Amino acid sequence: MNILAPSILSADFNCLGEEIRKVEEAGVQWLHIDVMDGSFVPSISYGMPVIASIRKHTKLFFDVHLMVEEPGRYIQEFQSCGADQLTVHAEACKHLDSTLRLIKKAGMRAGVALNPATPLSVLEYVLPLVDMVLIMTVNPGFGGQTYIETCTEKVRKLKKMVLDAGLHVDIQVDGGINRQTLPAVLEAGANVIVAGSSVFGGNIQENVQELMEVMGECEAE
Repeated sequence: MNILAPSILSADFNCLGEEIRKVEEAGVQWLHIDVMDGSFVPSISYGMPVIASIRKHTKLFFDVHLMVEEPGRYIQEFQSCGADQLTVHAEACKHLDSTLRLIKKAGMRAGVALNPATPLSVLEYVLPLVDMVLIMTVNPGFGGQTYIETCTEKVRKLKKMVLDAGLHVDIQVDGGINRQTLPAVLEAGANVIVAGSSVFGGNIQENVQELMEVMGECEAE
């Protein structure tokens, strides 16, 4: 099943609750929440208090993407504030296997994110532990970037890797996703789509409907 996960990094924080309500009413089931520490990536975003606050007002699935150094330090805190899935960067973990096991032990789905230049080989020994792999299709840290075309083939290779292993692993893409770039990543094997400015830039209801129509068409093919 194809899933749209709007990224609140691109929402208007002056009326964040209203923005979330709009995407929920438009029919989305996931919310993508980027946490950045200013060290692993240049930007600083928001943390546990913001997530805990919005958790009180929505039942959407919280897909929390940690762009932080040594994310294993914060697993219990993010579980407590309402995360349903925690995605950590392979590049940020000294002990990726242990971090994934701790996420699962805390009762959350576990995801691994790979930057554009990080090879799929880092997944070789942890793939059976993973519920989702996030392929970054831009360099992380800022919204509104242009999709890196070479990442399409990376998604295709990951899909083959998952199938060859006989596993069920969601494949997420994040960065530069819009109506023009969406069909290629869906065809390559992605099924969880993060979209920021292409959802929150303009009429949210219409933007969600347009993206979900493309996702539905590709799923039916």
